Amino acid sequence: MTHGPLLSKLLVFSLPLILSSVLQLLFNAADIIVVGRFTGSDALAAVGSTSSLINLLTNLFLGLSVGSNVLFARFIGAEDRKNASLTLHTSVVLSIVCGALLTVIGLLFTKPILLLMGSPANVINLSALYLRIYFIGMPATLFFNFGSAILRAVGDTKRPLAFLSAAGGINVFLNLFFVIVFHMGVAGVALATIISQTISALLLLRCMTREEGACRLEFAKLRIDGDKLKDILKVGIPAGLQGVVFSISNVLIQSSINSFGSVAMAGNAASGNIEGFVYVSMNAFHQTCVSFTSQNYGAGKINRVPKILIYCLLCVTVTGLILGNGAYLLGKSLLSIYNTDPAVISYGVERMMYVCIPYFLCGIMDTLVGGIRGMGYSVVPMIFSLLGACLFRVIWIFTVFAGNRTLPTLYISYPVSWALTLTAHLITYIIVYRKISAKFKR
Repeated sequence: MTHGPLLSKLLVFSLPLILSSVLQLLFNAADIIVVGRFTGSDALAAVGSTSSLINLLTNLFLGLSVGSNVLFARFIGAEDRKNASLTLHTSVVLSIVCGALLTVIGLLFTKPILLLMGSPANVINLSALYLRIYFIGMPATLFFNFGSAILRAVGDTKRPLAFLSAAGGINVFLNLFFVIVFHMGVAGVALATIISQTISALLLLRCMTREEGACRLEFAKLRIDGDKLKDILKVGIPAGLQGVVFSISNVLIQSSINSFGSVAMAGNAASGNIEGFVYVSMNAFHQTCVSFTSQNYGAGKINRVPKILIYCLLCVTVTGLILGNGAYLLGKSLLSIYNTDPAVISYGVERMMYVCIPYFLCGIMDTLVGGIRGMGYSVVPMIFSLLGACLFRVIWIFTVFAGNRTLPTLYISYPVSWALTLTAHLITYIIVYRKISAKFKR
């Protein structure tokens, strides 16, 4: 990451990461498609409407994996193997502890939160059942995310892709088996998801325990190092809180969508899942920007940092424009995979018009944040995300949407908030880079 041409290396790093993220999203997509086709629109609404709540409860902990990635990449760039090993083993313990905590939270609090979100009576019990089973698999899910973050820090995005490919195939098979053969409905797709996620985590564990390099995991060394935990939390907590902030605003939007009934919820769920494929493809460049920036920062190659951002911004813009507009143009065909009800498809296409077409703005926003985090600054982008995403959307819901209660009025808040927030992040990046650059020149 610290030598030679950048663009080709960024693409080689990013493409397996895109495919890995898409496969991970396919876990949820397979759930939604199977229940939508074989169980009905109520089940589709039940499973699909849980995404915002899952993100709300998991994003804080997943943000900590960003801290692990940044710190580990920095030590690798500085060729400091001892501190890299301490970071790795601290991260693994942290992932298991956080996963267990999430399981408890999911089992105890999903039903009350769904009630607060105004889930319809014909959907809420199915949603609660899906979530309770889903959260049992959180330790495995978080271990995989933390472990993948460590591998990304040394440039390895291919092995996580291979593990997810195997688990993804198993997930699809089990979805069909549990729903069609055993008629388990939402419980079946949730069970298939946690089994497949556990398999991917076990494959990653096997890989890391056999690794000979800096990513070698040794059970005897598993403990939390206080200094490394502090450094991980310094970057990871603001990153996680930023994800939570977005999720809170999305939960509020989901609550507003719930007021339009289960058919609108089903259309929104299917559209949101398709949009997810566009998002994770763009988000790969955010993760690429974090890893490359961190390693070059650690190696003292500060002159490569702005080039990394420029190339990542170019890639994410092209990706967002092509995939976002492509998803909208193929909207009816894609939505019909999830459900054949014309009303559901109509609601889905309506959302895609307002979200998919300008989605590249979200990609630019996230990539700028990746560059800032890679230089070790995580609090400021969190604050701007709090203001630009959460606060703005909350104000929008209680003012603009309250005065004109239509779904387009609700959806337009997305691109407006992205544009405002990316502008703030761009200004922040310029200020932070100038500060870092001046420090290296002294």
